Amino acid sequence: MKPATAAKKLGVYLEATPAEFQEGVVSRSELNELQANPPAWLKELRLNGPHPRPVVASKLGISISGLARGGITEALTTEQIEAIKAEAPEWLVKERATQADVRKETVRIKERNAQREADRAAREQDA
Repeated sequence: MKPATAAKKLGVYLEATPAEFQEGVVSRSELNELQANPPAWLKELRLNGPHPRPVVASKLGISISGLARGGITEALTTEQIEAIKAEAPEWLVKERATQADVRKETVRIKERNAQREADRAAREQDA
């Protein structure tokens, strides 16, 4: 697979990986080995970054779209993420609230659909 795909699967920022990783091709077995026994560079990237946007968004507890709305478009280090958390800017508070609302709605819809399915199954059984 392409290095970009492998980096995405590993949850790391491609541009921060070693040159040999960026320039090569990663086989499925190599990817599995990297996941099972991460080398020092991979451990360091996962711990301190820079992190790709999906990881940054996750660490901040917001969506990738929320990250963009907050003006964050580049990879950030763990230290930078922690600084944003400590500062708790208004956009972050708002995006976290939005994310919480989305999660609540997702749970509500899942429960509603489960109830509809149970009701349908009960009707079929009675028929």
